[in-house]
Amino acid sequence: MDGFINILKPPAMSSHDVVNAVRKTLQTKKAGHAGTLDPAAAGVLPVAVGRATRLLEYLALSDKSYRAEVLLGKATVSGDLLGEVTEEREVEFPGEEKILTALEKFKGKIMQTPPIVSAIQIDGKRAYDLARKNKTVEIPAREVEIFSMDLLKIYPEKNTFLIDTKVSKGTYIRSLAVDIGKELNAPAVLKFLLRTSVGNFKIENSVTLEELEILKEKAILKADDYLTHIKRYNLNPKRKKAFLNGLSTTEKNLQHEEILSVFSDDEFLGIAKFKNNEVKPIKVYAI
Repeated sequence: MDGFINILKPPAMSSHDVVNAVRKTLQTKKAGHAGTLDPAAAGVLPVAVGRATRLLEYLALSDKSYRAEVLLGKATVSGDLLGEVTEEREVEFPGEEKILTALEKFKGKIMQTPPIVSAIQIDGKRAYDLARKNKTVEIPAREVEIFSMDLLKIYPEKNTFLIDTKVSKGTYIRSLAVDIGKELNAPAVLKFLLRTSVGNFKIENSVTLEELEILKEKAILKADDYLTHIKRYNLNPKRKKAFLNGLSTTEKNLQHEEILSVFSDDEFLGIAKFKNNEVKPIKVYAI
């Protein structure tokens, strides 16, 4: 029982709770998730079972897509409605044209500061743990990329608007909502969030926890079908045993240091790193 499950996480449930439910349904202890979704958020949550748990860190490299509702006129410490309110005031709703102009400024590579209430590690400790202890938390900005951002609908009577966005790994939509508000000269929070994809995991193909109870093992997907964002490397079958034993293979046809998804005769063997003219196994899967 090895592979990924495309779970549709419901709101008001933590990602860890979802994994526990999967473990209970499939009667396995070996399960984990990729790309934490906040408890208030819903949508695609890839869950790995069995040997596929070795590959979770590589799913984090995938691009992600979201549908988000941004609320103007309120700010919180967390950037969503669950956090302590830090500002609340009447704002003049900017209208569609101004919102479109603001959104355009965030497309491409930008510097973003993650929320204080987040799982970012500061000196080995989670930022949200430090925040709960009222300790000063300084989180450095980092580069992320916004591949697309489309305005779907505006709700002037509610001071909100709905967007679809596709982003690189490490992007916080809560921070994006706050920063869009700043561009519009208004405090802002993320009111609603739905993750619609993580790499090849699409929301239209996801299963609820209730559906998983019926499908059980039939819901498990082949791991290598969901690692296509990693460059494929076809290993000479004569080197298969060596790879499975953790031995490197000399390779002079690759140019740059990179992570590889390794196959031999169309069998997925695992993950390797190319460096110094060698393909070195870092995660062996096919044993």
